[in-house]
Amino acid sequence: MPTSPDRDHPSSVLARVRHALVPHSHDHAAAIQTAEQSSAEGIRAAWISLAGMAATAAMQIVIVWISGSIGLLADTVHTLGHLVTTIPLIIAFRVGLRAPTRRFAYGFRRAEDLVGLLIGLVIALSAVLIIWESVRALAQPRELANLGWVLVAAVVGATGNEVVARYRIRVGRRIGSAALVAEGQHARTDALTSLAVLLGAGGAWLGWPQADAVVGLGIAAVIVVVLVRSMGTTLTRLMDGVDHGTLDRVEEIAATVPGVLTVEHARARWVGHRMEADVQVQVDPALTVREGDTIAHGVAEALTARVPNLDHVDVHACPAADQAADVRAGRRRGAEG
Repeated sequence: MPTSPDRDHPSSVLARVRHALVPHSHDHAAAIQTAEQSSAEGIRAAWISLAGMAATAAMQIVIVWISGSIGLLADTVHTLGHLVTTIPLIIAFRVGLRAPTRRFAYGFRRAEDLVGLLIGLVIALSAVLIIWESVRALAQPRELANLGWVLVAAVVGATGNEVVARYRIRVGRRIGSAALVAEGQHARTDALTSLAVLLGAGGAWLGWPQADAVVGLGIAAVIVVVLVRSMGTTLTRLMDGVDHGTLDRVEEIAATVPGVLTVEHARARWVGHRMEADVQVQVDPALTVREGDTIAHGVAEALTARVPNLDHVDVHACPAADQAADVRAGRRRGAEG
């Protein structure tokens, strides 16, 4: 079962800020032990953050209505987008717990990655709406009212969204959920853009009514940038891609197991927020089948214990000499052909 290997921690303030803002697909230091535990943790995080964002959005909607702020409207729409996408994410976590069937022999955890695409679509639509409203406000500037309340809403929105973002990202990294981490990064974008609303309200206060619309466009640009980065991770997983260094670590661990002569090859892929792998190792050809099987089990246990979020691994133990002979024979056949 996964345990936490040592890793470097950011020491400088700049490194800590970068570690907080840059998306990570998993956090080695706090990996959940089982698929059931990780799914339960993800569902709980989704419900708690849903409640927090709903409270923030409700307050912002009221102030948008009484103030007419486009910048605050942009921030509120993005927050509502998160509320819409959280429910499918919860459903995906639950679907992923279903047992494999004859038709879906690998289970249903891929539903989580498909929801990641839905999240991207909703966020993209929110960006389009924000751009539309901002352009309209630039063409027909509207006077803002109750600017004091807009400032309060921006501060509360930034605080609420940052709390939700920290919670989602921390849990998402712990369970290895790219979709939950992406949702956390979007919430963090909301927190930053809530602060940007302050600039729009300040500009309006100083007699530049278009400032609110300009801030709305800036918010849309930030949303698009974060969307592209987040969808990169989701699409990589849908294409069975893994993080850089994952296979190196798998091969290094397998090679340290007593009885393994060399590691022939290794593969791994994410299925939802858990990983699967298969490894082929070479062993002494003088060993019995039982002894080779024991070594293979040892490799599997070492990998699941030391590679975070690795749920299942198939290990093939091949006699080193026999495999080398097969390779030579294959080369000869290829040369003759």
